[in-house]
Amino acid sequence: AHPTYDDYWAAIDVEDKWGEIAAPALNMGGWFDLYGPQTFVNFNGLRKHGRTPEARQSRLIVGPWPHGLSRSTRTGDVDFGDNSLADLDDLELRWFDYWLKGIDNGVTEEAPLRLFIMGVNEWRDEQEWPLARAVQTKYYLHSGGKANSKQGDGSLSTTSPQSEAQDVYLYNPANPVPTTGGALCCNPYFAANGAYDQNEVEERQDVLVYSTLPLERDMEVTGPVTVTLWASTSATDTDFTAKLVDVCEAGCARNLTDGIIRARYRDSMSNPTLLEPNRAYCYEIDLWATSNVFKAGHRIRLEVSSSNFPRFDRNTNTGNIIAEDTELRPALQTVFHDVQQASYISLSVVPR
Repeated sequence: AHPTYDDYWAAIDVEDKWGEIAAPALNMGGWFDLYGPQTFVNFNGLRKHGRTPEARQSRLIVGPWPHGLSRSTRTGDVDFGDNSLADLDDLELRWFDYWLKGIDNGVTEEAPLRLFIMGVNEWRDEQEWPLARAVQTKYYLHSGGKANSKQGDGSLSTTSPQSEAQDVYLYNPANPVPTTGGALCCNPYFAANGAYDQNEVEERQDVLVYSTLPLERDMEVTGPVTVTLWASTSATDTDFTAKLVDVCEAGCARNLTDGIIRARYRDSMSNPTLLEPNRAYCYEIDLWATSNVFKAGHRIRLEVSSSNFPRFDRNTNTGNIIAEDTELRPALQTVFHDVQQASYISLSVVPR
């Protein structure tokens, strides 16, 4: 009934109400929690705009966890080790002891942000989000026009593109790219959350795959991740998806974070506009955030497609309201990466 942002959503939107909140909040989240991004949003909102000094002392802890938080060392197929577990009950009790009972236990003297760094599987205290020392680094998409699947010629590098052929694939909503892990909630029967091998997904011709050369040294990425994508479609509305992947030396491909944009909402969630078919538009795809050390010998990989189902509902490509549509229409998608239309992923690289 409310496919666009309107008064219905505005009434329950907390993001314009932080200035009304007086109580400090202990936020908890996971890199594979569907609501993980909102923990950062609320942490920053309260720290910067809370009504009282107490609210502006809110804290955040983020582990390699799903929505259930610290219950197992495994999230998906990856075991992050005993160090990945945190005693959240103790953390909560200390928080309440200080704020509700006035027990001086040093809570407010600790760092406001505690993050688990995947790849090296270690905890680190931080003072702000995003990290002030992180360097926004663009990795540009390249290919000879055949980036389809992991057998294609797609690549990623910090070198900006010159004259390059575009990549083309057919998105058929009757045969969407299947969800394989990610930040999900709350029924693993339909879609298990966490980190899984993406090799089967990357065999598909409707998945464009761009990878760096093997890294010469460890590289940490901690912070927001975004993709700037120049693309066109034969439809009046469609979706574009992106996924950041850590590829090990043996070829295993571990998903870190992903995102999607529905073309009609490219400029506004309140006032959607349909596309002119076959015209190139610039899309900003929010991949939320991650914290991962890509080890030496590993490769950074970006997958681009138009579906991730059932994590996200399928775009029918008709331009109709998705929930009411019964027609599924294939669309021809084109991704550009050249001088005038440079597509890239922006990573928050942290010096180590």
